[in-house]
Amino acid sequence: MKKMTMLLAGTILLGAAGLANADDKLKAEVFTSWTSGGEGRAVDAIKKEFEKRGGVWESSTIAGFENANAAFQNRLVAGDPPTAKQVVVGKDPAEFIEQGLMNPMDEVAAAGKWKDALPKALYDYTTYDGKVYLTPTGIHGESWMFYSKEAFSKAGITEEPKDWNAFFADMDKLKAAGLTPIAWGGQGWQEVKVFNMVLLSQVGMDGFMKIYAEKDQSALTSDGVKKALEILGKMRAYVDEGSAGRNWNDATAMVITGKAGVQFMGDWAKGEFTAAGKVADKDFGCAISPASPGLIYIADAFAYLKTKDANQDAAQKLLAEVVMDPAVQVEFSLNKGSIPARIDVDKSKFDACTQKGMAFMAEGKIVPEHAITMTPEQVGALTDFVGEFWANPSTDIDASAAQFATIFK
Repeated sequence: MKKMTMLLAGTILLGAAGLANADDKLKAEVFTSWTSGGEGRAVDAIKKEFEKRGGVWESSTIAGFENANAAFQNRLVAGDPPTAKQVVVGKDPAEFIEQGLMNPMDEVAAAGKWKDALPKALYDYTTYDGKVYLTPTGIHGESWMFYSKEAFSKAGITEEPKDWNAFFADMDKLKAAGLTPIAWGGQGWQEVKVFNMVLLSQVGMDGFMKIYAEKDQSALTSDGVKKALEILGKMRAYVDEGSAGRNWNDATAMVITGKAGVQFMGDWAKGEFTAAGKVADKDFGCAISPASPGLIYIADAFAYLKTKDANQDAAQKLLAEVVMDPAVQVEFSLNKGSIPARIDVDKSKFDACTQKGMAFMAEGKIVPEHAITMTPEQVGALTDFVGEFWANPSTDIDASAAQFATIFK
């Protein structure tokens, strides 16, 4: 990866555009993987305000975060970087920043007092070597179980399962009612998120941090890891045959239409319910994953590429201002299902699900997702490990637990 990013640095400089005319409108090509209904409405809130302030918005969207990242790297190699790219806060953009490929937003951050407006734990992850590089669009709670009220009623389920024994008993009821119990998104990044939800319930918040932040070997080889793998493996009996390769929003649609009982996913899935006209606590429910002591979180953000184009540099600063506008943060999160990154916004418009997430944030019952604390290489290894485990029902639990520990060495 180091060699690749050094190559990218050179190709960007060679392929960069010349300086723009001073009277050109501020044009921004914004590169994202946000293609679903809720995501589209969310990013439109940023687009409309950017255009209202005189900018020209050009969308480049590719479905699937991994696919978008691959296409983005091809753009860099070709010397054709976009103005801004959607990234996940954490170590993923750090290597590009270290190679000098991204512009800092220090002036905009200082003028907008971002340090006071963002939670410290999040603000710290937007900075590198004391400079602010990322503008967070929102915070996502990842360890949610969304469920269909219609499906639960049909199966005779009267309350949310509080532990895994109750959960699997409910899944049996859904299966007996002729429904798909778990709407499963059969892609590696989705499967890792489900594994993490189960893992948190078995090792606790301290154990979760020891594994993913401290790489503590005693935690990595604990019985909690084995138990998490057992629970994850047991879920195989409750997914449908068409789950392999399924996009997350297609899995969400199964719950929205009452064809499936539950989906384990981040709260961006709620944006799909909202887009479909569904109401939280009426048409669908949102519960933290069974037996979990807290909420796993992740944050999306925009990062800004060096293009050596004065017009795009100015467009980047305008876009950063717009993303951090309190009203835009609220409108974005209302559509995407996230929690505003800013702590000083009006929270009164948010539904029961978001209010639950805000309560976890306020109580400090949160842990960062693995992609925030692990290198991209480790993230890839973990994704491959969980995907292989899920695809092979005969895999030995003890052997898999031992393999899990080696990812962090």
